[in-house]
Amino acid sequence: MVLRINDIAPDFTAQTTHGEIKFHDWLADGWGILFSHPKDFTPVCTTELGALAGLEDEFAKRNVKVIGLSVDPADDHREWLSDIEDVTGNRPEYPIIADTDLAVARLYDMLPAAAGDSSAGRTAVDNQTVRVVFVVGPDRRIKLQMAYPMSTGRNFAELLRVIDSLQLTASHKVATPADWQKGEDVIILSSVSDDEAADLFPAGWDRVKPYLRKVSDPS
Repeated sequence: MVLRINDIAPDFTAQTTHGEIKFHDWLADGWGILFSHPKDFTPVCTTELGALAGLEDEFAKRNVKVIGLSVDPADDHREWLSDIEDVTGNRPEYPIIADTDLAVARLYDMLPAAAGDSSAGRTAVDNQTVRVVFVVGPDRRIKLQMAYPMSTGRNFAELLRVIDSLQLTASHKVATPADWQKGEDVIILSSVSDDEAADLFPAGWDRVKPYLRKVSDPS
């Protein structure tokens, strides 16, 4: 299945370090992050899970739930947690999916159908494309997806920045410019006429170009 932004995130039932979950039920009425890993006890992924664990409070402030995925069994995940805590100082409290039959990886187009239905005997290199981040909105639609190579650790501060943008632009008729940070000026959508903008932003805006109107962060 090829997935694109604004597609419904496929639902699934899976075993995790917190027991069985049904993905859409687990999301409830909030936002969610699904981030995947090719193998337990791998060096870059160890740092990633710990870094994200250190930011769990920041994601919770934004009503964002976090769930990880690795193709190994849940017991291996639980054993891995001690290494993650030892290396990073943070112990993940979020669930980690045990995708031993590769079902979720294939459902989310991280592995081809020909990958089979078992993680047994597969190496991290075999699963190297299982390094994707999905952000899912309260409407169950995919708002963002990013794939990373095995050699590059993910930047979770950037993920927070993107979520701030996604949540702001979901509530207001604006977009965010390059390198935007929460609280900085934003861009009025091109689809908004000047008359409508005057109602939405009575304090006015800065017309940089005929098609580019900057306004203070409306949040």
